[in-house]
Amino acid sequence: MTTNTAAWINGRHARLEVGPAPYTSPGTDQIVIRNQAVAINPLDWIIQAAGNLAYRWLRYPAVLGSDVAGEVVEVGENVTRFRVGDRVLAHVVGTDKDANNAAEGAFQLYSVALERMACSIPDALPVDEAAVLPLAVSTAACGLFQTDQLGLRHPSVNAEPIDETVLVWGGSTSVGSNAIQLAVAAGYRVVATASPHNFDYVTSLGAAQVFDYNSPTVVPDISQALQGRTLAGALAVGTTSAAACVRIAGSCTGRRFVSMASPAVSFAGLAHEHGRLELPRLILKIITSTVALQIRSRFQRVATKFIFGTTLKTNDVSTAIYRDFLPGALADGRYVAVPKPLIVGHGVHDFQHAMDIQLKGVSAEKVVVTLS
Repeated sequence: MTTNTAAWINGRHARLEVGPAPYTSPGTDQIVIRNQAVAINPLDWIIQAAGNLAYRWLRYPAVLGSDVAGEVVEVGENVTRFRVGDRVLAHVVGTDKDANNAAEGAFQLYSVALERMACSIPDALPVDEAAVLPLAVSTAACGLFQTDQLGLRHPSVNAEPIDETVLVWGGSTSVGSNAIQLAVAAGYRVVATASPHNFDYVTSLGAAQVFDYNSPTVVPDISQALQGRTLAGALAVGTTSAAACVRIAGSCTGRRFVSMASPAVSFAGLAHEHGRLELPRLILKIITSTVALQIRSRFQRVATKFIFGTTLKTNDVSTAIYRDFLPGALADGRYVAVPKPLIVGHGVHDFQHAMDIQLKGVSAEKVVVTLS
């Protein structure tokens, strides 16, 4: 009998507690993965810190986490792409409203994943590096390729260049790093923002131009650089990104649309002692910033929409990325697993520590816990 262990969150705002968890067999279109590396995302501590404000549907006790990499140990009857023993990375979706299932969370030894949200890992790629990809790839892909977002052409092996430019605000972030690579692989020209010490990194991913997002003239500078070019849309990562991207898109010709990967406020204050006292002020800031953005976007005739990074599981973007593009692109080196992993622990008991480190902030790295 296979035994499982998980880092459980037993209630809203609770710290993680390690304990036994059931081993769950896969559904017909699912696989079970023995996790060897799990990455941490801001979403994980946001769910923990925000309580009722985020993921109100979540049933407790729950298992958080989205990014896993490891070995397939069981496959559902309709699964054709994977066999027992295959190394895979996967975006698990246990905290989604339509799943709400601890077995599909990442912070445990064994996770259940959808076949369409998994990708084989090439022999040359270590599992700790593979684990940084899933949620970031999914979020970037939703924003770039879904028809209700930017609706760009899908990436392919030898995509013909398109004379259109994608703006990626936050190019050194996990989502931004993958958005640059995906857009370039689809044939688009990319302009990005980053801090100066990450310029070379962002350029190495394929960005044609990089601008300092802290510069007081960054918005007019990018707007000027885009004059005479056709905008394919913007993907905004970071609390101030959406407003800046709306201003830039409003000055351009082409697709005046901003896909937003981040809220306009930070939830970090909620995670600290007495953080819940900040909740009323945070809610007010969310409301006022949302209204202000809507007014500005309507005035400048720019459409905006938030990205929910798991929606691709219900449409063809998931298979276009995880089945048709990413396996081959990783295998031949056309796509790199970025940002680099920052390994901060080596067992289920280290997930809370890893979330605490991620909360403090990392640059051009992603916090990872390895599992034996």
